[in-house]
Amino acid sequence: MRDTVLVIGASGMLGQDICARCAPYFSLVTAARRAGDFTLDITDTAAVRRVVSQVAPDIVILCAAYTDVDGCEYCPEEAYRTNAFGAANVASACADTGARLLFISTDFVFDGSKRSGYTEWDTPRPLNVYGASKLAGEEWIRHTCPRHWIVRTAWLYGTGGKCFPRTILNSAREGKPLRVVNDQVGSPTFTRDLADVLLQMVQKAVPYGTYHAVNSGSATWYELACETMQLARERGSLAAEVPITPISSREWLSPTQRPAYSVLAMERLRWAGIPLPRHWKEALKDFMYRLDE
Repeated sequence: MRDTVLVIGASGMLGQDICARCAPYFSLVTAARRAGDFTLDITDTAAVRRVVSQVAPDIVILCAAYTDVDGCEYCPEEAYRTNAFGAANVASACADTGARLLFISTDFVFDGSKRSGYTEWDTPRPLNVYGASKLAGEEWIRHTCPRHWIVRTAWLYGTGGKCFPRTILNSAREGKPLRVVNDQVGSPTFTRDLADVLLQMVQKAVPYGTYHAVNSGSATWYELACETMQLARERGSLAAEVPITPISSREWLSPTQRPAYSVLAMERLRWAGIPLPRHWKEALKDFMYRLDE
């Protein structure tokens, strides 16, 4: 008999890929704000308890979150209500039913002052509300649900939603000159590859705790934009040459302070025997191919 996996946030960009990867191996149940087997708002404590109790899952994957980074700065109460209190609701329900919880967190828990990959043991120091609210969710889970995996990832893009490479392509096709930040370094990550790592973690029942999972290598947003444009030209999906101007973070008008360096090292994945995801350039090429399908 197959284990039951409840994916909360199943309609999101990452949630769609998680469901696609898990469906062949588990009895899959989905929940989201406006779609899925269950309509669920994770800030509704009673609703979360009711759904988790009714489904009685072996594993809960929580990828629902308030991910609008600038929006979090404008609406910190909503950020904490969803990313911290919502996570606590799910963690409490999992603890009560004995379900294992896998929670998706972020590189933004770090302040960017380091110049080598952040490990799972580095001390978080978030610079912004989004990072702080996700860190609060992590801490609540650690105190509430002993059987948990916290997986920090970064710079997600995928075929199932709005993302940076798609935005770059759309702007280029409209002939808009592009100005892209070139002093923030991170780990661009294809949601399909992340979903595959999560599946392996669950299947192998790796030790509980905190993990980092991203595509290998690192890039600035400018480098990611340039690679996206180059691949589009090679595939013939971009006719005109559109200039890309590198700019500093100060020139990009945003209310959010972002870490200058948030590359994630994947020591615990390595120790657990999970193959590290491929290089981000290879993953981006795969994304571009699937975008044209």
